Formats: sequence, C-alpha cells, structure tokens
Amino acid sequence: MQRAAIAFLTVSALTLGLPSRATAQEVVPSSGTKNAINGINSYPGPEFVKYAKEREPQDRRIDLFISDWQGSLPRFEHGSLVLRDILIRGDNFAPAQRSAVLRAANFFAYGRLAPGNWTTPAKLVGQQEVYYVLAGEGEVTAGGETAKLRKDMAVLMPAGLEFVLHSSGPEPLTMYVINEPTPAGFHPKDKMAVKDEAMARQRTPAAADPYIVGGASGHWAHIVRELFSPADGLATEQSVITVTVNPLTMGEPHPHRPGQEEVWAAIDGTSLIMMGTELRVQKPGMAYMLPPDSATVHSNINAGETPVKFLYFARFPGGDNWTHAVVPAAH
Repeated sequence: MQRAAIAFLTVSALTLGLPSRATAQEVVPSSGTKNAINGINSYPGPEFVKYAKEREPQDRRIDLFISDWQGSLPRFEHGSLVLRDILIRGDNFAPAQRSAVLRAANFFAYGRLAPGNWTTPAKLVGQQEVYYVLAGEGEVTAGGETAKLRKDMAVLMPAGLEFVLHSSGPEPLTMYVINEPTPAGFHPKDKMAVKDEAMARQRTPAAADPYIVGGASGHWAHIVRELFSPADGLATEQSVITVTVNPLTMGEPHPHRPGQEEVWAAIDGTSLIMMGTELRVQKPGMAYMLPPDSATVHSNINAGETPVKFLYFARFPGGDNWTHAVVPAAH
C-alpha cells in the first residue's frame, strides 16, 4: 500500500509542474499512435526516453540542508545535559558543511539527561532556549516555579533566569533544544513559559480553500498547534509550533523567500521530504531547512498509515514582521 501511495504522490508531484528527469525526443507518430508530448501518456518505444547520466549538482546540494543528531559528537551544556547538534550556524544559501545553515538561531540540537540526573543551576546570557520533550519524565524549576515534564511538553527559558532540569523517571529525559540569541534592546520575560502541546491552540484556515483536508490548518494537510511566539517571550525566532500530517496526505509544495529560516524536525513517524525534484526519507531525530532561494519547493509527504509530527520553528523575511508568522494559512 505504501508503494502505491508513493507512486501516486510522485505522479501528483509531476502534475504540479516540477521538472522531470526524463526528456523525450520529438517523434512522428505512426499508425495513429501519439507520444506523451502530443497528449497521450505513452511512448512508441523506450528508445525515445533519455535519462541524465548523473544527478545534477543542485540535487546533491540539498543534502547539506538535512541532518541527523546521530552524525554529531556529544557535548555538555548546563552540567549534565548531553547535546548532539542537528543544525548549526552557517550560510543558508551556500553552507560550508552539512547542517551549517542557520542564520537566526544559534543551534538546534537533540538533548539527553540521564535518569536521576540534574543540571547545574544556570542562567542563559545573551541567549534563550526552547526545550521540547520527546520522551521520559522530569521537572524544570525556574524563578521559584516548578513544572512537570513529559512527552510533548515545551518550555521557553528566558535569558537571565536561573533554572534547573531534572530527569526523574526510569528512562532518559530526551528533548529537542532550540537556542536563539537575544538582540540588543530585547527585554526577556521574568518567568519561564510551559506549554502542553495537546492543550495548545490549533489553527484554523484563514480562508476557504478546497484543497485543505478536513481538520487541517493550511498548506493542504498541515495540522498546526501553536507553542510559542514573541508574545510568549521569543527573542529572535517568530514561531515555534508542531505540525501533524495525517496518513496518505502531503503539504502543499512551495518555496521560501530570502530571509526566511524555517526548520522541520521529525518528532513521530517516518515521512518523505520533497525538496526541489528530490525525495529523502525523514525519521525522528532528523531535521531540515529549505534553501530560501524563492525557487526550490518543499513538502512533507506522509506515505504511511499513521500520522507523522514535526517540531517547526521559523523566522520570516523582515525579521520584525510577526503578523506574517501567525497567519493560519501559512502553515
């Protein structure tokens, strides 16, 4: 069933006007047979289909924008929190190395706190962090308040507030970590923000769109729940949300403008990344960013039989234009 779904999606992608790898020579139909160029989806023979001898450099380039925490070395933050970087600072047009694509965020990482461990009391200086819990149980204490942590809970820790993380369950407390800089003149919140993704506001479409599937928030099939915005205390990023894509559906393929930094990290399930004319498998622990060149399109395709979910964070062209970030039709 999955193979059939992938085949259907591939044909659908071609109907969107994406360039094909195969090119056909003009032929003169004989005995009334027409080739594909003339409107029939068949060729007189396989000799008329020509394939490129090798992949175009632009197609190989997209792998610089996709990364997995398992490919990076561990490092420590706040004492005992082990981080493995997924995406780091770099150039989102021409990365010098794989994963070095961030210009707004400092880094995006996978974090692990061993069972029973505590982080050392710490304050973030010139930076803030968002923690999205993937598994395990624990607590976070900051500013005299303590909150329980479990899967799908998110915390925005403001700059200058002393805090401690504790892994209290039998399994490691694992999480995604977004680290953002605080610009000059920014005034951080005096309390941490804690959100349960299950209780977060779900967006609704901004306008009637016949292509949006039932229950989705926009882009055909994206089901969006809002976690953090500048109103909650974000300093550089403008949107932190989760996006669910139901079985056998896909997001609307679209490009990004220069200045847009948008990261998609898999939380649950295996899906396909469509970037340009290429497909890549994305599993939990992997994240990608689309080159913001106004030309390369992307989509998240769920060819499986269970929902897939992503952690998404973004900064949009213009930097201070928060209204763009909250338009429900955007994602």
